[in-house]
Amino acid sequence: MAQISMEVPGDERGTLLAFVEAQRTALREAAQGLTEEQAASKPSASELSLSGLLKHAANCELGWLRMAQGETEYPGGDWADGFRLVGDETMPSVLAYWDGIRQETEAFIAAVPSLDDSFPLPPAPWFPQDAKVSMRWVLLHLVEEFARHAGHADIIRETIDGTRAMG
Repeated sequence: MAQISMEVPGDERGTLLAFVEAQRTALREAAQGLTEEQAASKPSASELSLSGLLKHAANCELGWLRMAQGETEYPGGDWADGFRLVGDETMPSVLAYWDGIRQETEAFIAAVPSLDDSFPLPPAPWFPQDAKVSMRWVLLHLVEEFARHAGHADIIRETIDGTRAMG
């Protein structure tokens, strides 16, 4: 089970980043010890696989990071391919990709003058028109996104081999 370190900086940035990391870890732990085939399997009524969830979570984090940096294109190409490994992608390559994104997110958050800094959301049917979100909101959204998918991942893992990923 992912534990939130009590040795994080006492400031809000450190606390929020620790919560993001705890949920990242919970998601990643669900796939530990599985073969590529097991991680790609879809053993439940859902179309989700563990490897697909990890790739989606990494792309989601990168997408929010890029929007905070002023970009408007969602990374990862085709939406459906964002939930499955394609081409030469493997679990280790997806985890390494996500590690790079994690480092970039942490460096970016450390560099922003304030968590109150905001940016406009790009036009999309699922965003309110002319909406803005703060850096604080982005970190809280990542906690929410990763926690939701960590729950999905736990169910998938338990269905694969009876192992409970989340304690």
